Amino acid sequence: MSDQIQNLTLSNGATVALSEYGDPRGVPIFFCHGWPSSRTMAELADEAARDLGARIISPDRPGIRDSQFQPNRRLIDWPPLLNEIADRLAIDRFRLLAISGGAPYAYVTGWMAPERVEKISVVSGAPPLDELTEYGGLLPVHRRMLQLRARRPGLMKALFHLARPFVAMRMPIRLRPLLLKFLQPCDANVLRESRAFEVCFESARQAWRSSARGVMADAEIYATPWGFPLEELRVPVALWHGTKDRTFAHRLAKDVACRLPNCEFHLIDGAGHYSLPIRYIREILQDLLE
Repeated sequence: MSDQIQNLTLSNGATVALSEYGDPRGVPIFFCHGWPSSRTMAELADEAARDLGARIISPDRPGIRDSQFQPNRRLIDWPPLLNEIADRLAIDRFRLLAISGGAPYAYVTGWMAPERVEKISVVSGAPPLDELTEYGGLLPVHRRMLQLRARRPGLMKALFHLARPFVAMRMPIRLRPLLLKFLQPCDANVLRESRAFEVCFESARQAWRSSARGVMADAEIYATPWGFPLEELRVPVALWHGTKDRTFAHRLAKDVACRLPNCEFHLIDGAGHYSLPIRYIREILQDLLE
C-alpha cells in the first residue's frame, strides 16, 4: 500500500504527519511506531486490519520524518498530542497498538487518558530502561549507547549526527543479505521477504531523513524516567513477546507484565523481535479488537 500522508496543524501551531491503513470505517487503533522508525511501520498491519475491520492511524512522533520537531519533548507530552489528533479525526474512544519503542507511548496514553483508551497491545516492547540495574537483557549496541550516554553524553550526540548520512541512505538490494547475517535466524528469515524488509527498514531510514534531532529526542525519552508508575495503568494490556527476542529479553517483558494491574502476557516460543509482529500481527490484532 502506498503511503497516504495527512498533515494536521495542531492548536499550538505544530504540524503532525500521519498515515492510515486497514479499513477506513473500522475500529480505530492508533499505532505507536518503534525506534528508530516512523509512521509507515504500521503497513505491517494493513492487510490483517482490512480483513478484521480495523482502522490503523499511525502518526510520526514530533521530530520524526514529517512531524515538526518539538524541543524539550517529554514522554508525558504525547497523550495530549494524541488526544488532539483523535479529536480532529472525530474519534472518541480508541485502542493502541505499539511495537518495540512505541511501548512507553502507549502506556503513558493509557495512564493519562483511561477514559479514551479501551485496550493496549504491546509487541516486543521496550521496558523502562532507566529502572534497570544491569543491561544484560539488552542488545549489545543498546547497552553501549546507554553506557556512553552516562559517561560522555556530548560524544553520544556527536555520533548520532555522524551516523545520520549513512543510516538515511537506501540500502542496495545486494547488501541486504549482509545486514541479515547480524540477526538471528527467526528474524532474518521473515526479513528475507522483500515487503517485510522494506516496511521495517524503510520506515527506520525515513526516521532519520529530516534530521537526527527527532531520533535523539526519542532515544533520550527511553533512557530517562517515564514520569508515571506502571502500577497505576488500569487499562487492559496485552503484552506480546518472543522467547528469541534479543533486543529486549523476554524476562524484562515478564517483569513489566507483573507490574501492570490488568495485563495478559503472551510469550511466543521461537519468536524474535522482528518475526513476532510480522508473523503474528493477525492474531495480535484479533485479540486487540475483542
